[in-house]
Amino acid sequence: MDLNVAEAAASAIAGLGVGLTAALSFRWSEKERRKPAKRVEQQPEAGLPPGVDTVLSVLRSCAVVLDDSDQVIKASSAAYALGLVRGGAIAVDAMLVMARLTRRDGEIRQADLDIPRRIGGKTGGDALAVSVRVAPLGSRLVLVLVEDLTEARRIEAVRRDFVANVSHELKTPVGALSLLSEAVQDASDDPEAVRRFAGRMLIEATRLTSLVQEIIELSRVQDDNRLVDPEWVPVDELVAEAMDRCRHQAAAKQIVMAAGGIAGLNLHGNRGQLAAALGNLVENAVNYSPARTRVAIAARKVPGGSSDTVEISVTDQGTGISEKDRERIFERFYRVDPARSRATGGTGLGLSIVKHVAASHGGTVSVWSVEGQGSTFTLRLPVAHRDGRAAGGDEDPDGTEIDADFDGSAADADDTPDPLPTTLPAPEALP
Repeated sequence: MDLNVAEAAASAIAGLGVGLTAALSFRWSEKERRKPAKRVEQQPEAGLPPGVDTVLSVLRSCAVVLDDSDQVIKASSAAYALGLVRGGAIAVDAMLVMARLTRRDGEIRQADLDIPRRIGGKTGGDALAVSVRVAPLGSRLVLVLVEDLTEARRIEAVRRDFVANVSHELKTPVGALSLLSEAVQDASDDPEAVRRFAGRMLIEATRLTSLVQEIIELSRVQDDNRLVDPEWVPVDELVAEAMDRCRHQAAAKQIVMAAGGIAGLNLHGNRGQLAAALGNLVENAVNYSPARTRVAIAARKVPGGSSDTVEISVTDQGTGISEKDRERIFERFYRVDPARSRATGGTGLGLSIVKHVAASHGGTVSVWSVEGQGSTFTLRLPVAHRDGRAAGGDEDPDGTEIDADFDGSAADADDTPDPLPTTLPAPEALP
């Protein structure tokens, strides 16, 4: 009896030991299983102070956080896009020097830097203008904030150049008028001299009026904003108006103006701006063409994927434009030949106005030119229906030729027109 009781007690003690061992083993395994997950969750908090990651994500500036070994532990996508961070480290030595000095003395530093651009892994192109601000972040981290000022600097440079150019251009005719008025006053007893000086004053006053008018026109269209209350504008009327505007100058130089291409095309936009843009192109063609040559204006419709396009080409037989000048002719106040521009009364704003008018109407302007053969300026704008809706049109796709003896070669299907001497009569053959 006593033996059975002893065996039962031993069995109970053994079972209790096995149970305790199993429970302890289970608890230990659970604790070990949770440890890796806990380390992963705490890793970001160990790198950055609480809340810093959220603040950096909403900053407009590029943000980079460096640890005490100059390694990047946090960087915004814009910092990588600008090439400020590569391979886990700051790629700009000047910024790294600022970060080390701030880590050493705790002072906040700010500087403006010019950083070379990297294109395809190589340094080249215009430099990036940035404003850098470095501040301590806790006891061992450093925060680098970078703001890209490149576009702001470009706009400021354009504004300064524009003001300087306007001041210079206005000063010339105003100074001439002042001198001529003094000459008239001194020559009051000489009627012939008074008439001569008065004629010069009229020329300078006309030039000043033209310059002021074009500056006003440029200020209206340079923002490239969407049009307000656009209207249906027939291309035929724009071409006729541009030719009438330049008929006197063309007759004085015995220049023949010919219109051709497709009749009945329509545009959707501001009639005054479109007339000014096409008029500037025709006027330039007449002013910069030699005597007894020809200027051609041609319009055509080019089918497109979502909408059709009207192309209006103005072709001359002038001296042409060099390749280096073609890249800049649409800039404000840029002149291929300043002396020639003064002789023709040019202000250097006409082509800039054309570019902005085209942009505000959803179109473009381009130039083809060969030195010694002439130039072709092409204005491309969306077609409009006769009810004023943009894109498309109810015109006959085949069109009607306006001028039977002009083949419209400036508006061939190819974007690059044929050389003028093969498509227009030679100067000596013209009347």
